[in-house]
Amino acid sequence: MNRISLAQIEQYAFEKKEFILAEDALHQVSQSFAFLTNFSKDKIIYGINTGFGPMAQYRIETDQLNNLQYNLIRSHSSGVGKPLNEIYARAVMLARLNSFLQANSGVSTAVIKQLVAFLNHGVIPEIFEHGSVGASGDLVQLSHLGLNLIGEGHVYENGARRKTAEVLAEKGIKPLKMELRDGLGLINGTSCMTGMAAINLIYAKRLVQWAITASSMINEAIESFDDSFSKQLNAVKHHKGQQTVAQLMRDFVAGSGLIRSREELFRDDTAMQKTEFERKIQEYYSIRCVPQILGPVLDTIQYAQEVVENELNSTNDNPIVRPEDDNVFHGGNFHGDYISLEMDKVKLVLTKLTMLMERQLNFLMNSKLNGKFPPFLNAGTWGLNFGFQGVQFTATSTTAESQALSTSVYIHSIPNNNDNQDIVSMGTNSAVIAKQVLENAFQVMSIHIMAICQAIDLLHPEEKEKLSPNAKSVYGQIRQRAQFVTDDVPQSESIAAVFEYIKETPFHL
Repeated sequence: MNRISLAQIEQYAFEKKEFILAEDALHQVSQSFAFLTNFSKDKIIYGINTGFGPMAQYRIETDQLNNLQYNLIRSHSSGVGKPLNEIYARAVMLARLNSFLQANSGVSTAVIKQLVAFLNHGVIPEIFEHGSVGASGDLVQLSHLGLNLIGEGHVYENGARRKTAEVLAEKGIKPLKMELRDGLGLINGTSCMTGMAAINLIYAKRLVQWAITASSMINEAIESFDDSFSKQLNAVKHHKGQQTVAQLMRDFVAGSGLIRSREELFRDDTAMQKTEFERKIQEYYSIRCVPQILGPVLDTIQYAQEVVENELNSTNDNPIVRPEDDNVFHGGNFHGDYISLEMDKVKLVLTKLTMLMERQLNFLMNSKLNGKFPPFLNAGTWGLNFGFQGVQFTATSTTAESQALSTSVYIHSIPNNNDNQDIVSMGTNSAVIAKQVLENAFQVMSIHIMAICQAIDLLHPEEKEKLSPNAKSVYGQIRQRAQFVTDDVPQSESIAAVFEYIKETPFHL
C-alpha cells in the first residue's frame, strides 16, 4: 500500500517535488483493474453497467458503457465560485492519486499515469470551491478534475487560464481515454475536501507557531513574569498541547533580559512592604493564559492531522474492489464526515486563536491596559497622528467575520439527489470555510506582529537590546516588510507583505 504524509503533501504541493511512480504500485492497480474487468462481465456492478444514484436501477447496454463514464464527468462539471489555487489543486490531485494507489478502486493505470503527468508537468486543473455536498464524494469538484484529464475544459499553466486541449498538446500529453469505471472512480471520493484539509493543516501549523511567537514577544515587550509559561506551572495541567506551547514559549524567550522572574519579586523586600503595587502582579488573561488557550488549538490540529492522513491513505470511493476477497463491495466510503468534523473543529480553534491575537493587539493599543505604551502605539503627535488606530479596526472586523463563520457545517445536511443522498457531510464546504477562517487569521496575525514590532521600537534602547535572539530575528524579518510608523501612511501594502511572508514561509512546530 502506498502511504503519504502531510510532510510529503507539502513537498509535492508547495515545493513541486517530482512524483515518482513505483512500478509495484502501478502493477497492483493493474491487477485490480483486470480483476474488475473479468468480474463484471456477468454481474451487475454499480457504476459499470448501471446508471448512477437514484437511476442505478437502470441497466446500461454494453455498447454505451464508455459513454456512460464520459456523460458522468461532463454532466457533473458544474462547479461555481473561486477556482482553487495551484497549491490546493495539486493537493487534490495528490489525494485522488494516492487513494487510487491503494489498488481498491478498479481504475485503469491510464488514470494513474495521467494524474502523475499533470503533477509533474505543472498542469493545474480548474476546480471550483463550490459544488460538493461531501457524500457520494466530491462529485462536482472531481468531475472538473476528470474533465481536464480527458482534455476538456480549462486548466492553469504558470498562473494563466488556458484551454486544456491546447496545453496538453503542447506538452505531449494525450487526453485520457476512460475505461470500465474510470469516470466514477475519479469523482466518487473525498479527495477534494481531503486535499484542501491537508493544505489547511499545513498552514494552520504555521499559524500556531506564529501565535506562540507573537505571544512570546509581547511577554518580552511588557516585561511579564515567567511563571505563566513555566514548566512547573504547566506540568500540573495534564494536557500535551498546553505543555508543548509553554515549552515553545520558554525556548523562544531564552536569552531575554526582559522577562521577569517571580522569585525576584519574592526577594524584593521593598515591594513586599507596599500596600499598592505600581506594576501588575499578574498579567491580563490574553498574556498570562497563552498555554491554556493555544494548547487545545495545537491538540486539535494534531488530531486533525491524524484523521486527514488516514483519509489520504484510504480508499474512499464506491464500490470497493477486492481481488484478494474475490468480490466487489458496495457501501459508503465516499462519505466525508471525518473530514467535515475535523475542519469544523479546526476552524473553531483557529477563530479562538484569532480572538487571542486580537485581544493581545487591543492590550497594546490601550495605554490604560498596558501602562507602558502611548495610545494606539502612536509615535507621532497625539491628536494629529493616529498610530495603529486604523489597522485595529481591520483586525477587529476580520475577527468578527471568523466568529460568524464558526458555526458547524458538519451538522447542516440537506437531502438531495432525489433523496438518494438523504444525509450528507458537507465536508468540502467545511474545508472551504476553514480555508477562509485561516486566511482571516493570517490577516489578523500580520497586523498584530506589526504592532508588536511597533511596540518594540517604542522601548528604551537599553530595553530593546535585552530582547531575546529569537525576538530580534523576527523583528528584523518583519522590519524588512513593514516600517516603524511615525507619520500617517497607508498600511495595506505593508500588511499584505507581512501576510505573504508569515503565511508562505515554512514555520514548523
